[in-house]
Amino acid sequence: MLATVLPITGCDLIGPAPEPTPTADPLVPFITGTLALAARYDATVDAFPELAERLEPIARAHRTHAAELNRVTATEPPSPAAPPATGPSGDLDAALDALRAVEKAGLEEAIAACLAAPDDRAALLGSIAAARATHLEMLR
Repeated sequence: MLATVLPITGCDLIGPAPEPTPTADPLVPFITGTLALAARYDATVDAFPELAERLEPIARAHRTHAAELNRVTATEPPSPAAPPATGPSGDLDAALDALRAVEKAGLEEAIAACLAAPDDRAALLGSIAAARATHLEMLR
């Protein structure tokens, strides 16, 4: 009894090779973090309405930055950021201190993203870093 040997080429037997899974743009976590910053400002304004005039422009700037990053990366906007796990404390000074801390962390993240970005994104990320430095000044 002779067995027939068929050459196995792989592709012909199982169909075409699957398309590679697209990888997420490396800026997606940064965009999500930017929207989370806006949500922190919104939560602080909810707790301290007297800060609205001062904080709403900063929250709006973060949302504008996220929208532009979505455009540049051709990604869909992430789902709305969940409200922060812990809202601002009952003390206005503590709430502003908390915003300064998250804004400073966001500034450091923007600087790191700018330095790691390809040339076509570095200018935008540098502008976002500069805006975050300005936000820190506005929180003084």
